[in-house]
Amino acid sequence: MKIGVVADDFTGASDIALTLAEAGMNTLLLAGIPGEASPVCDAAVISLKSRTAPVAEAVEQSLKACDWLVAQGAEQIIFKVCSTFDSTDKGNIGPVLEALAVRLDERAVIVCPAFPENGRSVYQGHLFVGDRLLNESGMQNHPLTPMTDPDLRRVLARQTAWPVAHVPIRTVSKGAEAVSTALETQTAMFIVDAIGDDDLYTIGTAAKGRKLLCGGSGIALGLPRNFGFQPGSSSWAGVSGKGVVLSGSCSLATRAQIGKYKQSAPSLELTADGIMAGTHTAETVADWVMAQTHDAPLVYSSAEPEVVKAAQERYGQTVVADRIEGLFHDLAAELARRGVSRIVSAGGETSGAVVKGLEAGTLAVGIRLAAGVPALRVDDRALVIALKSGNFGDEDFFATAMAKLAGDQ
Repeated sequence: MKIGVVADDFTGASDIALTLAEAGMNTLLLAGIPGEASPVCDAAVISLKSRTAPVAEAVEQSLKACDWLVAQGAEQIIFKVCSTFDSTDKGNIGPVLEALAVRLDERAVIVCPAFPENGRSVYQGHLFVGDRLLNESGMQNHPLTPMTDPDLRRVLARQTAWPVAHVPIRTVSKGAEAVSTALETQTAMFIVDAIGDDDLYTIGTAAKGRKLLCGGSGIALGLPRNFGFQPGSSSWAGVSGKGVVLSGSCSLATRAQIGKYKQSAPSLELTADGIMAGTHTAETVADWVMAQTHDAPLVYSSAEPEVVKAAQERYGQTVVADRIEGLFHDLAAELARRGVSRIVSAGGETSGAVVKGLEAGTLAVGIRLAAGVPALRVDDRALVIALKSGNFGDEDFFATAMAKLAGDQ
């Protein structure tokens, strides 16, 4: 194994696994920290559910994942975070990254969440989503990790005792050697600008020999070639049968995708009140899914920000989130038991619950469904899934993903 990835949620894990696989690496996606040695692979991605966990728990899980990857021979560790740098002032990016740096004895840590293909860029230390600053992109309304400051230097500085430095785009544009030189100036976490894929390849070349990096999936674009890998082709055989779309994301992109998919597929909305009252249960929702003649109906809990806020005020933020995730966990398990063979999940927390509900172990990376979203085969079962970050994909994503999971496109 050459590259090991510690991912703070399941959609992010599948995202970077696709990047590494498309770059020619035999890549395994692992649901949690395995209890045994890994099958032979070039890269392994461990998906945790640590993004919104208590800080101490996130640090502990991440260190255990790192230790396991290093024990398998990983020469370079990536701490994979969201391309919108989802976190709070307490973490968990800063505390985890600090602990990993100490464990790996890395003194200069590249931090770059840029993912230009999906509209995320870092310029003058600020994170943009498309042509909007992060705090104007809709992420300011995230129910668990509202991002109200686009300056990544300030965001990270509030989370760590380490110095936070900056490598501007004018340095990146001069090439990998200039970036490498900048990283030698001090012990620090370095926010590195990147506005295009060429910048990420430059950063990847500069990262050769570094023990630790942090970023979105784009950070991995230029790393495989440091180990001699080149892009190759991927074989994929879809699985037909009953499908379902499960969405717990409240992002602008996902809500638009829901609106489009509802025009052609039956849908069932899971309201916070219904979930808290026990009206919606795994069994009743599964009954509804299986009763639909459509091959892939939609089940969603993706309300407008003001509706989410009102529910949080009534029941408590963590209580609502835990109950929604618990329902998706139980629902995924029940649907798999009833023979559902294709599942598209939207939202990081939802996807984590779905993967755990499916009791997935190893996820084989298949074809690209959209930028940052691969098709995944669960263990050796006739079950294929897609784990979509809330903001990824175009408005037709659900229909397109379902067709590709079936092998129809």
